[in-house]
Amino acid sequence: MKIFKDTEFAHIRESMGYSVKEVAGLLGKSERTIYRWEKGESAPEENLLRELKAIYNVRSGQHSENANFRFIDLFAGIGGLRKAFESIGGKCVFTSEWDSACRQTYQANYDCDHPVNGDIRDVDLDKMPQYDVLVAGFPCQPFSIAGVSKKNSLGRPHGFHDATQGTLFFDVAQMIEHHRPKAFLLENVKNLVSHDKGNTFKVIMRTLQEELGYHVDYRVIDAKHFVPQHRERIFIVGFRDDVGFDFKHMTLPEVGPRLGSILHQENGAEDPEPPYTEAPEAKVADKYTLSDRLWEYLQNYAEKHRAKGNGFGYGLFGPEDVARTLSARYYKDGSEILIRQEGKNPRRLTPRECARLMGFDKPGHPPFKIPVSDTQAYKQFGNSVAVPVVEAVAAHMLPYIFKVMRTAKDTEQVEMLLEKVEAYG
Repeated sequence: MKIFKDTEFAHIRESMGYSVKEVAGLLGKSERTIYRWEKGESAPEENLLRELKAIYNVRSGQHSENANFRFIDLFAGIGGLRKAFESIGGKCVFTSEWDSACRQTYQANYDCDHPVNGDIRDVDLDKMPQYDVLVAGFPCQPFSIAGVSKKNSLGRPHGFHDATQGTLFFDVAQMIEHHRPKAFLLENVKNLVSHDKGNTFKVIMRTLQEELGYHVDYRVIDAKHFVPQHRERIFIVGFRDDVGFDFKHMTLPEVGPRLGSILHQENGAEDPEPPYTEAPEAKVADKYTLSDRLWEYLQNYAEKHRAKGNGFGYGLFGPEDVARTLSARYYKDGSEILIRQEGKNPRRLTPRECARLMGFDKPGHPPFKIPVSDTQAYKQFGNSVAVPVVEAVAAHMLPYIFKVMRTAKDTEQVEMLLEKVEAYG
């Protein structure tokens, strides 16, 4: 088949690796129309060319400058989901995070033209701004499928109003039901799938698909493809309309980075950053090295469990390794990720290294601001998402977000036309 490289449209399409058929399906046009645009026989529709350029830029690693859609950030933490969705041209119009220390970090790093709301349960749904996409890293509180009973005859709530009552997922589901966003992304721990013998996940999927009527797919992704740590999380994506979204064709890098890419260089190549590193060569401050007492305790603890056949113990790593999962308890002793040091006890990661490990810091970009204590910083990064993973998921969602917004716009135009017809008889 002839390849047409003499038009901008053809160049973008080929650079993205899309076939003519795939682009036709994505843009809602016939293959014949796409061929005409590629040959220059007719000009592509301006809005569709803009969409294709936006997708191309995002997949090329460039952040989108235009506001392509509006989204809300629930259980926002320190803004990992927001950072990812802004990278594909999303504009955050509402934020909710109950923890005051997280709000401090969030507001230090993002240009908020809206207040950061507290507890999601106190939000007035009718007063929220319009939005297209809902993103939430909701906490998973235990719940299971409700038993079959005569709920209606007893006047009890049914569906997800019953099965998830008292959990924070209920509040997310209630918001989706009330506003009917065009799409959503929910993030949680991998164990959500197996919790309560799989019943918890059944409730969630049944709620999203059957009760709320969304087209849903999910995938567990290990962050090791993007950052030097094993961190498996589940990503649940839903679209109000069937736009053909699935995770099947989302590819991941085969080889990810190693810890050396995020560790302080300690040779003067970095500027000192007190209190994490000290002048003149930006060596890691001594306070991050384990005391003799703590190091002895961790070794004894690990040996005791090894003797019992258990796998509990510290994790000791070097520059060529991939670390364990950074947890919110890292502030206690740092045992899950300890860094080898020549001639002395191992050390914890600094909060700056945690920011890099979670993808909040990237080469060539201003460093993520850490306005809180080390203890709070460790908790915040340990509870957060690995930003590059969410960026990859968001980039995979972007063509379908455009598609569902286009579908919604067409529907609105038809409804307006019908209203005019009815008005004029």
